[in-house]
Amino acid sequence: MASQSFWPVSHRDDDFWVCMSCLGEVFYRKVPMPDCPSCHGVSTYEGFTLEAVRDWGTEDLIARAVAAQEAAAAAQPVAESAAPVEAAD
Repeated sequence: MASQSFWPVSHRDDDFWVCMSCLGEVFYRKVPMPDCPSCHGVSTYEGFTLEAVRDWGTEDLIARAVAAQEAAAAAQPVAESAAPVEAAD
C-alpha cells in the first residue's frame, strides 16, 4: 500500500475531520489527499470537536478519533505539548 498523503488543516475548534460520505474515517487536523481511503469521496470532510464525534459517532469512529489525537500528541515535541494553549498567542 502506498503511504497516504495529507493536507494539513489549520488549527481551529473543530480538530477532527470526518468523511461525510462513509462516516467511517476521521482524521485529526488533516485530511487525506486526493480522496477518502475508504470510500474515495473527494472534498467530503466536515470538521467536528471530539465531543460532537462522541455525541453521534459509532464506537469505531470515536476510537479512531481518540487514536488519531493520541498519535498526533505523541508526535509533538515535549516542550510544545507541555506549553499551555494560551501561551501560543
